[in-house]
Amino acid sequence: MKENFLHYIWLYQLYQKTDLISTSGESIQIEKAGHYTEQSGPDFKNAKIRIQNQLWAGNVEIHLKSSDWYVHHHETDPAYDNVILHVVWEDDMPVFRRNQTIVSTLELKGRVSAQLLQNFDALFNTPKFWIPCEKNLKEVDPFVWQHWLERLYVERLHQKTEKINVLLEKFQYDWEGVLFVLLAQNFGLNINSEAFYQMALTLDWGVLRKERENTHTLEALFMGQTGLLFPGTECAYQQDLFQIFTFQKHKYNLQSPLIFPHYFRLRPPNFPNIRLSQLADLWSRNQHLFHELTSVQNLSEYYKLLECKTATYWETHYVFGKEHRKTLKKTSHSFLDLLLINTVIPMQFAYLNYKGNTNIDYLLDVMKQIASERNSVVDSFVKQGLKIENAMQSQALLTLKKEYCSNQKCLQCEVGLHILKRK
Repeated sequence: MKENFLHYIWLYQLYQKTDLISTSGESIQIEKAGHYTEQSGPDFKNAKIRIQNQLWAGNVEIHLKSSDWYVHHHETDPAYDNVILHVVWEDDMPVFRRNQTIVSTLELKGRVSAQLLQNFDALFNTPKFWIPCEKNLKEVDPFVWQHWLERLYVERLHQKTEKINVLLEKFQYDWEGVLFVLLAQNFGLNINSEAFYQMALTLDWGVLRKERENTHTLEALFMGQTGLLFPGTECAYQQDLFQIFTFQKHKYNLQSPLIFPHYFRLRPPNFPNIRLSQLADLWSRNQHLFHELTSVQNLSEYYKLLECKTATYWETHYVFGKEHRKTLKKTSHSFLDLLLINTVIPMQFAYLNYKGNTNIDYLLDVMKQIASERNSVVDSFVKQGLKIENAMQSQALLTLKKEYCSNQKCLQCEVGLHILKRK
């Protein structure tokens, strides 16, 4: 038995409620169970309970045993003076408030159905699986899944908005500047995301505005600030970029990079110099990129606006000085999907929140048009029999696994609640 299971039982009133009697023999009628709160203080606030025909308004505290009242020192805490009912699984002693008045106690043991207890035991006390409800996932109604995944995805967007808000304060709510920082981070993918992110933070927004119109100087700025340019090389293109960057570094008093990018285990199209050249192309072609993105509401328009390519030099090179057969190196739809998932959609969600607009249906529609991501979490859910069709669902599953399954928060999960209620 877990205390949060008792919270669940009380919240949904899942116990036999006829002829309720307190442990001291008082008749009890529940008119309002109260509002559940996970903050400090009593578990349920603003309850209305009739005890011996006297209507009381106040709070409800829940414990496994009555004696837990003293284990948690509620008898000395003024926050518990207004507890009108102590709900326990097992009553093992009377409890008193600070003024020595007794707290009426309701024991739930014997009032909860055997089926509910069996479902709880199967969910929480079975041998450890990848997730607690692994054996029961196929029983869950698809409608429950769809509704819950949408809620989880919105929850994930709110989490990402917290980071965006920190950057907005730093950039004095310049949305274009914050968009650049987050785009730079995501152009670095997993391996070089931090190096690209730090590069973006070292560049004053005024510098970016001044250099924005020239793709070549932007490329020199980005590569120089990530430590990819060196003196004394035989490659004429690299020498040219280095000379431009040397001038930029002196002119703008730029700080040296904190983290250098890696090439190890990267496919050539993801080499940092290739991605930085593409970023320079995107940023130089769109002088008001964030503003333009706010007017887009379908996937094809996003692709058209975000698509970019490398400078001509990189069409025959993956690294400085080593030539290969000419190939156009532009961003693929799968790469643009990552930008949409990790940067563009969260930025637009944050902007809608900032403007007080709660209509995010078109953002959800766009995410449902993007193919599902492939990673170990999504693959594991697929192995359990789930059909994952789009990026909204795959993003939601990342939150489900990290925030709920791994922490056994089954009682806050719609899927867990559905399994508990099954007959």
